[in-house]
Amino acid sequence: YCHLNVNGGRCQMGDKTVSFSSMPTEKKISSASDCINAMVDGSELKKVRSNSRIYHRYFLLDADMQSLRWEPTKKESEKAKIDVKSIKEVRTGKNTDTFRTNGTYDQISEDCAFSIIFGENYESLDLVANTADVANIWVTGLRYLISYGKHTLNMIENVNNSRKVSICAAVQLVKKLNPGLKNVKIELKFKEIHKAKDKAGSDVTRDEFIEVFHDLCTRPEIYFLFVQFSSNKEFLDSKDLMIFLEAEQGMAQVSEDTSLEVIHKYEPSKEGRLKGWLSLDGFTNYLLSPECHIFDPEQKTVCQDMNQPLSHYYINASHNTYLIEDQFRGPSDVTGYIRALKMGCRSVELDVWDGPDNEPVIYTGHTMTSQIVFRSVIDVLNKYAFVASEFPLLLCLENHCSLKQQRVMFQHIKKILGDKIHIDPPKPEDCYLPSPLELKGKILLKGKKLSTNCTASEGEVTDEDEGAEMSQRVSIDSAEQQTLCSFNEVFASRCASDFPGDFVNYNKKYLARVYPSPMRIDSSNMNPQDFWKCGCQIVAMNYQTPGLMMDLNIGWFRQNGNCGYVLRPAIMREHVSYFSANTKDSVPGVSPQLLHIKIISGQNFPKPKGSGAKGDVVDPYAYVEIHGIPADCAEQRTKTVNQNGDNPLFDESFEFQINLPELAMVRFVVLDDDYIGDEFIGQYTIPFECLQPGFRHVPLQSLTGEVLPHTLLFVHVAITNRRGGGKPHKRGLSVRKGKRSREYASMRVLLIKAVDDVFKTAMLPLREATDLRENMQNAIVSFKELCGLSAVANLKQCILALSPRLTGPDNSPLLVFNLADQYPNLEHQGLLPEVLKKVTTTYDMTSKTLLENYEAVYERFLQTQKAAMEFHENLHDLAVKEGLKGRKLHKAVESFTWNITILKVRFSTY
Repeated sequence: YCHLNVNGGRCQMGDKTVSFSSMPTEKKISSASDCINAMVDGSELKKVRSNSRIYHRYFLLDADMQSLRWEPTKKESEKAKIDVKSIKEVRTGKNTDTFRTNGTYDQISEDCAFSIIFGENYESLDLVANTADVANIWVTGLRYLISYGKHTLNMIENVNNSRKVSICAAVQLVKKLNPGLKNVKIELKFKEIHKAKDKAGSDVTRDEFIEVFHDLCTRPEIYFLFVQFSSNKEFLDSKDLMIFLEAEQGMAQVSEDTSLEVIHKYEPSKEGRLKGWLSLDGFTNYLLSPECHIFDPEQKTVCQDMNQPLSHYYINASHNTYLIEDQFRGPSDVTGYIRALKMGCRSVELDVWDGPDNEPVIYTGHTMTSQIVFRSVIDVLNKYAFVASEFPLLLCLENHCSLKQQRVMFQHIKKILGDKIHIDPPKPEDCYLPSPLELKGKILLKGKKLSTNCTASEGEVTDEDEGAEMSQRVSIDSAEQQTLCSFNEVFASRCASDFPGDFVNYNKKYLARVYPSPMRIDSSNMNPQDFWKCGCQIVAMNYQTPGLMMDLNIGWFRQNGNCGYVLRPAIMREHVSYFSANTKDSVPGVSPQLLHIKIISGQNFPKPKGSGAKGDVVDPYAYVEIHGIPADCAEQRTKTVNQNGDNPLFDESFEFQINLPELAMVRFVVLDDDYIGDEFIGQYTIPFECLQPGFRHVPLQSLTGEVLPHTLLFVHVAITNRRGGGKPHKRGLSVRKGKRSREYASMRVLLIKAVDDVFKTAMLPLREATDLRENMQNAIVSFKELCGLSAVANLKQCILALSPRLTGPDNSPLLVFNLADQYPNLEHQGLLPEVLKKVTTTYDMTSKTLLENYEAVYERFLQTQKAAMEFHENLHDLAVKEGLKGRKLHKAVESFTWNITILKVRFSTY
C-alpha cells in the first residue's frame, strides 16, 4: 500500500512522482493541462453585450497559448482576439456592469457565466458557457495561464512501467483510497483498459493504476476549487490555505500554525507534510473530514443557556413510547423506551392500566396492542434515563389504575427511582418553573392526583398518606398547578389558527404538551413545526414511525448537544414582545437573512431499497426544503443527472429568505427520478443556526435515520443580510432599495393618548435608522460589485479580490488599511485610478456614516422604550379609562407589545 497524491497534473505514489497523460475533453477534467487542452480544442460560448444582444461564437486558445480568439466575426481576425498577457482577472458569475444591465440577466445561469477583464482600462469580455463544467474549464485554464504562463504546463513525463500488482490488489488499493467505490466498478475499469490494449493477463502496471485512480477518484469540482486558491496551481501552501479557511470557510483567528495543523492532519505524503504543502488529495481529505461537515461542531455539545425556566425550552418528546409499531394492534416493548432515551428524548409516556396479579401494565387501552409490565419499564427508565442527556426527564403518566394498583405503581417508583424523583415544593402562584440546570439528573412526573378515599386499620400506612406523598411526587400536575397542560393536536391546531398571538403568550409562562390525534391509528406523525411556531414546548412524536416529520424532530434536537432541550426564539420568551404564529411576512424585531445554497455534486448514491425497475441505474436529483414559520416555508430542486449515482454534478444555486432564523430548518433530500414514481435515496435535516458557511459535505441518512456510508452531497453555503446585492428587477430576493421603495417600520396606535404620544417620538428615529441601514447595505452591494463579486461574497473575499489592484507599477502601495480606528480605513498613498476612487468612496460609505450617526439614533430608541415601559403595569387600567373594552382593549394591548418589540430590536438590525 502506498499513498497516492494528485498535485495539479502529477500523481505521487510514495516519494516518487509520475504525471498524468493528457485527456480528451470529453473525459473528466481534473488537471490544468486537461483544461488547457480543452481550450485549445475550443468551445461554443455566448458573448454577452450590454445592449441585450447575445452572440454565439466559437472560442479557442491558440496552440502557442499566447492569445484567445473567437469566430465567426466581422472584425479582422487580428482584432477578434485577446492577448493572454493583457488579462487582468477572470471573474466568475454575472458580476460586471454588462451582465447587470443586460435585459436577459434572469435567464443567464450564475454558474455558467464568467468574464475576462483585460487591458489597461479593465474592459470586460462577458461570456456564458452551455454548462457549468465548461465555464469551470475556461476559468481554471485562464487563471493558470495568467499566473504561470506556458512554461508551467509541461506536465507530461515518461512513466516508469516496471512495477506491477495483481488486479485484486489494485482494486483493494483504489477501494482504500476511496471507500465509497464499488469493487465491481473498479475491477471493470481495469478490465476495460486491458481490453482496449488487447492485453493478456491480469497484472496492473503503475500507469494503468494511475489512470484508473485518476478517472475514479479525482473529483473535478474539488480540483477547480483547489486551483482557484493555489498560488502555484499544484499545491496549497500554508498562506493559500489560510486564505481559504478564513475567506471561504468562515474560520476565525486563522494563523499559519492553523494551516500547518490542517496540512499535518490531512496531507497523505511525507514530503507535503515536511514542506507544509497540501496536495489535491490532502485538500480532498480535508473537505471530507468532520471539520468540513455542514453541522457546526460547537452545537455538538451543550452550548445554550440552561438556567432559564423550563417553559423557555422546546423539549424532545415521545408519544406512546412503549409502542414499536402502530397504536391499534402493534406490539408494546421496553425497547421503545430505550430507543427514545438513547436518541435524546426527555419526555416519555406511560399509559398505565390494571394488570393481572396486582401488577400494573402499560399498553394503549381499548385496543389490541400488547402489554408490558409497569415495573419493567421503570427498571429501564432507571437504567437509561440519563445515558444521552443529564437534563431532567419528564414521565407523562396516563393513570387508569384502581387505587389498589396505584399503590403498587407508587411503590415501584419509590423503590426503583428513589432520589431521582424530583419533589416539587409549594410555590407562589406567579413563580416561574425551575430551569433544566436546577433539575439536572432528576425525573419529573406529570399525571393526575391520586384518589385517597380509603380507610386503614390501626398501625397501617393509609392510602391517604401514600396518596399525599405520591401527589407530591407528581411534580408537574396539570389539574392543580396548571403548569403543564396536554392538548390534542386538533384542539392545539384550532388555538394556533384562531388565537395565534394569545397561544404564543400563554406558552411564555406555562408548559404546553401536544399529542397526536387518536385518529392516527397508523401512528403517523403531525408536523412539529406547526406547534413549535406557537411556542408549544412539548410536541409528542411517534418515534416508531420514520418520515419527514420525524426527520424534522431529530434534526431540530441535534442542536445544543442533542441534550433534548433547545431554547425557544427570543421573541417567544420575552415578557413584552409581539409574535403571531401564522405570520406570512417578516417578523417584527427580527432581521431577515438570505440563505444561499449551491448544490455542487453528490457522491455514492445507492439504489433505493426495493427498487428494481431500472436495475442498478440511478437518476438522482436533489431538493432543498426550508421548514419554519409560514413565511419561510419553501423548496427548490436541481435538474436530474441521468444514469450517474456515483458522482453526479449538479452545480445549481438557490436563494431563500429566512424571516425567523431561530426556528428555521434546512432539509436536503435526494430522490431517484423514475417515471413510475420518484424514490427516496437519502436526506439530512439541520437547524438553520447550525449551518457552517463555505464548502461543506452533507452526510445523507436513510429513511429510518441510519447514516448511509460514504453517501454525500457537496454544497456551498453563504448567509447574507436580507437586503444584499443587485437591482430590484434582476436579483429576486437580493434587492437594492431606493428611498421610494423602502419599507419603514411603523408604530401602531393604541387609542390611549398618553402612550401614543410617547410612541410618536420614535417615528423619526425609526426612519433615520432604516435609511442608515439601507444606505450602508446598498454601499456594501456596490463595493462587492466594484470588487467583481456577487452578493454572496463577504468583505474578506472583497479585500482579497481587490488586493492585486492596490499596488502601483513600482510595486508601491496605492492604498493601505489603517487599523487604528474602530473600523479599518482605506488611506490613499498617491494618485488613484478612477476605479479605485470609486472603491474607496463606496467603502467609506459602508462604515463612516453608520459609525458617526448610530449612537444618537440608538439613544433616542432607548429613551422612547424606557418611557413607554413605564405604562406597562397599568396599561389595562389606562385603556379602561379611555373607554376601551372587549376587542378594542385586546387590540390596544397587542399594539403596545408590537411597538415595544420594534423598539427593542438591536441596532444591528437597522
